Amino acid sequence: MSRLGLGTMTWGRDTDRDEATACLLAYVEAGGNFIDTADVYVDGESEKVVGRLLRTVVRRDQMVLATKAVGRTGPGPLGRGASRGHLLSALDASLKRLGTDYLDLWQLHAWDPLVPLEETLAALDTAVRSGRVRYVGVSNYAGWQLTRAATIQALKKSEAPVVTSQVEYSLLERGVEREVIPAARALGVGTIAWSPLGRGVLTGKYRHGTPSDSRAASPHLGEFVRRYLGPGPNSIVEAVATAADGLGVSPLAVALAWVRDRPGVTSAILGARTAGQLQASLSIDDLTLPNEIHQVLDEVSAPILGYPERRR
Repeated sequence: MSRLGLGTMTWGRDTDRDEATACLLAYVEAGGNFIDTADVYVDGESEKVVGRLLRTVVRRDQMVLATKAVGRTGPGPLGRGASRGHLLSALDASLKRLGTDYLDLWQLHAWDPLVPLEETLAALDTAVRSGRVRYVGVSNYAGWQLTRAATIQALKKSEAPVVTSQVEYSLLERGVEREVIPAARALGVGTIAWSPLGRGVLTGKYRHGTPSDSRAASPHLGEFVRRYLGPGPNSIVEAVATAADGLGVSPLAVALAWVRDRPGVTSAILGARTAGQLQASLSIDDLTLPNEIHQVLDEVSAPILGYPERRR
């Protein structure tokens, strides 16, 4: 799995097929091999676009293909969730849209408090035993949720151990450092970071306003971005920009390198809408932040820790 993954949340809507093709070609040319999607991205259109490109642009067996299930894909109470019925139906639908007979990584997109965890995990076992899935992971799980799922699978010597935990992680969102990442490292579970650029805010594009072609101005993603537009996040963005000026690189490069090199991070997902944006992210391969800059960024963005994470 590449240290930088290719995210496809906007494929099929904000990123059309031609732009998606350009993104995939640029990503593969840079040595990338990890594509991440989900059954709810653009109501399944993202998976369809990915599937077409895996048949026409790159070889399926050269890519690590990941998708997710649990989100709403149909009406009524059975149209979403982590029940055995919904998960296995969602898996078959994803495989059809993706045009493949197996997934390298299948992830539970969210915790479902209405379904016994044992039932959910049994569905993962079935998926792996059937050959439709090779590895399984979770996404957006709290530390105790990840620990419970991984421990149950380990105790029963499951053929589908939890191997990854995908969470939002950036200089603007470090809450996972309290318990999720420590739990993952203790369990031997790799962390996949989504939105490592703080939903685009850490690129500095919003320092002087909201560009008309940005996500914050989009009717689909406006609220997704606006939570990081304010005095608190601004101070972190300015620290990133200052570090970038000192190193002679972009704020994007600094923010992405910081996440990529954090302890426990296996891969960081690039959610670029265009090939141009993606190229900027792919160019950071040789960048290593000096210890002094790491320290400053750690301090300015430090999450609030208290009992029981930090004891006096």
